[in-house]
Amino acid sequence: MSCLLSIVIPAYNERRRLGSSLERIRDYARRSETRIEIVVVDDGSTDGTAELVQAFADEDDAFIGVRLLVNPINRGKGFSVRRGMLQARGDVVLMCDADESAPIEQVDVLWRWLDRGFEVVIGSRDAPDAVLDPPQPILRRWMAWTFRFIRRGVLLRRFSDTQCGFKLFRADAAREIFTRQTIDGWLFDCEVLGLAERLGYRIKELGITWGAHPDSRVRPIRDGLRALRDLLVLRRRLSRPESWDSPDAD
Repeated sequence: MSCLLSIVIPAYNERRRLGSSLERIRDYARRSETRIEIVVVDDGSTDGTAELVQAFADEDDAFIGVRLLVNPINRGKGFSVRRGMLQARGDVVLMCDADESAPIEQVDVLWRWLDRGFEVVIGSRDAPDAVLDPPQPILRRWMAWTFRFIRRGVLLRRFSDTQCGFKLFRADAAREIFTRQTIDGWLFDCEVLGLAERLGYRIKELGITWGAHPDSRVRPIRDGLRALRDLLVLRRRLSRPESWDSPDAD
């Protein structure tokens, strides 16, 4: 498929939510007459996620082409996003979550800044112009504030929200960044942005419309306790360019 926009979606046991997200992307493609490649990376799901995606891929559509990549075992969101990014064929590549917490139409908001010369444009739930509908529960907000405080003390001080799963890349920038990305877990976003900064790419953070979803995969206590340690390890790695090279994901 010759396409302009690739959308990479990591999916782990997402059969219940992913179907409606794929339909909304298809509707957007038809309305905007945009040719889109959707790359779904099934991260070892056991609920029939792969079968749902394959059925969608088998449908004939002038604007949408769907590719399914399957990890034999669960490898983590960072691994899955990296694998999808390195196999995407579009000139511009969007990573987004399976539940489409950020409506696909928000890609238009980000794309305008690519046209202004930025290579990486990231959605933010904490920027002044962000619209949260509905907002996160108070516990999740407290977790986000705490993580942001810790993270800004270690690296990426200029960004408000590094973890929003809605990021747009020029294809050449995506390949150079993700070939160097190594973190398989949820802190991979910080590694990606840290690499983008150190490689000299221009990055823009924008407030987007975003809706909280109750089925979060982050475990507050376990993941929070590991965050500071992992951020310190990441800062040390980012300070040593000779350690950036890593094999592409299969």
